[in-house]
Amino acid sequence: MQKNDSNLPLIGGIAAAIGAGLCCVGPLLLLSLGIGGAWIGNLTLLEPYRPLFIVVVLALFGWSGWKVYRPDETCEPGAACAMPQVRKRRQVIFWFTALVALLLITSTYWIPLIA
Repeated sequence: MQKNDSNLPLIGGIAAAIGAGLCCVGPLLLLSLGIGGAWIGNLTLLEPYRPLFIVVVLALFGWSGWKVYRPDETCEPGAACAMPQVRKRRQVIFWFTALVALLLITSTYWIPLIA
């Protein structure tokens, strides 16, 4: 049985997407909860690293997509990637997390429209 490491790229991709969107989504979320103050302006300290986070998100989701959609022949018999139900569930999770990551990455464009 293979080591189950196929969730690592998805988790890493979401973590990097949160890092990429933290400078914009963080203050909006805090303000919508009624939390305010001058210190919220300090949350933009990650803005210079945003392109790096975006590259990491794309790389991890590319790796994750390859692992989720690779041919069945590359899986060992009895491994999780060879089971159709598990493959389908992982594909659904992949697309859901990719959508969340896309929303976080593009937050600098749609947040000004609602703020």
